[in-house]
Amino acid sequence: MSLIAQALVLEDDRSWQQILAEILNDVGLAADIYNNLADARAQLHEKAYRFAVIDLSLAGHDHLNQDGISALQDIQRLQPGCAAVLLTGFANVELAVSAIRDYGAYTCLRKENFRRGDFRSLVLEALSMAPDPAPSTTHPLTEAVNPPSSPEERAVAPKDKLPKSALLVEDDAGWRNLLIELLQECNYRVQASSSYGEASGWLKRQDFDLAVADLSLASSLEPEKNLDGYRLLASTRAAAIPTIVVSGVANTALIDQAYAEHNIFACLEKRSFNRATFLETVRNAEESQLEDPVLASLTDRERQVLNLLAQGLTNKEMAADLCITTNTVKRHLKSIFEKLSVTTRAAASAWASRMGLNTK
Repeated sequence: MSLIAQALVLEDDRSWQQILAEILNDVGLAADIYNNLADARAQLHEKAYRFAVIDLSLAGHDHLNQDGISALQDIQRLQPGCAAVLLTGFANVELAVSAIRDYGAYTCLRKENFRRGDFRSLVLEALSMAPDPAPSTTHPLTEAVNPPSSPEERAVAPKDKLPKSALLVEDDAGWRNLLIELLQECNYRVQASSSYGEASGWLKRQDFDLAVADLSLASSLEPEKNLDGYRLLASTRAAAIPTIVVSGVANTALIDQAYAEHNIFACLEKRSFNRATFLETVRNAEESQLEDPVLASLTDRERQVLNLLAQGLTNKEMAADLCITTNTVKRHLKSIFEKLSVTTRAAASAWASRMGLNTK
């Protein structure tokens, strides 16, 4: 991968220098590494940086040293377009708030909670928001994060090259960023939301090829009891969207309920989350769309009735077409609605259209 922009790493620990440089290089950033404030300060006058990782203390285990704050001030003054992250082993809430509010830090990370995948997601997120010093040049990172989205772009793109669309519903920012990165790695355009209401709105406005949802979406009223994710599963099932649950809920009864009532494709627990397992699950979910379990549950006659319903025929017209009575049509529709978890003809017709059943 060709390196496309510069990043500054101000860190006096060699192991951390190596870790940070590897991740930054992996996302296309060439890392300049310095272990003291003076050298880094000199380079801020010479080079343009898009991203910076700054250690708070540059004096070993001296928790009183805060050279990193001085570096943030220099970046804020000299290169306001650079996204700077404060990384430290001595952080507290007050310091984090001050770094972000007063010194322009993009965020503040604690070393003891550092995770490579989360940090990589954070870098990509910061780069997508930071101004590009070379806007006239095509930006590989921007292309990866923001694939073509306008109707014009989609119209000229080959059908097999159109991006797949995934709905992500997760109220924890860290998990949301991580899952966005992994879904993008599988070539999905991701619409992220943090609540049931927001996700429901997207389901009404847009078609999705995949959904990834948490079961417990925090509520200001009952943050520990809210299970809006279950209400969302009913919607994704009705829309015939393969759904992967990624949740911190470890109650086996609730997980069994999600499988039994909402026909989810898979449930992955956060406490044992594995990147490779998630990617494999996404690939399997894609393949499952070829043999949708809800579609497979319909009898041949029910498929015929659903197909005619999607074409806009009335019960009387369907009965005449299939040489059956209208009461028989009604019985088939009742069974279809139950299997699809829908309550209206319009919802059933929309489901059939998504599954390609509305052919004449």
